[in-house]
Amino acid sequence: MGECVSAGLEEVYAGQYRRLVALVAAVAGSRPEAEEAVQEAFVRALSPTGRRAVLADPEAWLYRVAVNQIRSRWRRARIGRRLASRLAAPTEVASSDEVTTDSRLLLLAALRRLPFDQREVLALHYLADITLADIAQRVGAPLGTVKARLSRGRGALARLLADDPVTSRDPRSGGGRDV
Repeated sequence: MGECVSAGLEEVYAGQYRRLVALVAAVAGSRPEAEEAVQEAFVRALSPTGRRAVLADPEAWLYRVAVNQIRSRWRRARIGRRLASRLAAPTEVASSDEVTTDSRLLLLAALRRLPFDQREVLALHYLADITLADIAQRVGAPLGTVKARLSRGRGALARLLADDPVTSRDPRSGGGRDV
């Protein structure tokens, strides 16, 4: 059974690795973080406990494990920042996000500002072209919840892109409404 799963994962890796990294990067906002999470998902799939779970839908299982990795890292980082702020005087940190006129970078920057659940559903629906029913199954939420997240995410994303002060001031961007 182990060799069969390993051979199947090799095919999934060859055919889906880049797609999984792109999806997780859209959700995480960082390609290196996404690559690390997807690699960790493949490692877990090869472990004895992962082998049985992967058989039904390997891509969905790998995606879920990778996104859970991202969530865990963010949770630990948030707790660490909270503890650090209690121990040290607050200092002003310059934003590392330099917004450029490249519409893809603007979109990713806006996506990062959305709540995780909305960003995840938007990425799966629009970037991976996955049906709402399949998204509901992947994220473990009712279909109505997925529809609500998608609707709220679209609205929030539209507002973020329309109100972006950088694009509305940059003459090369056409006023910020064409993104």
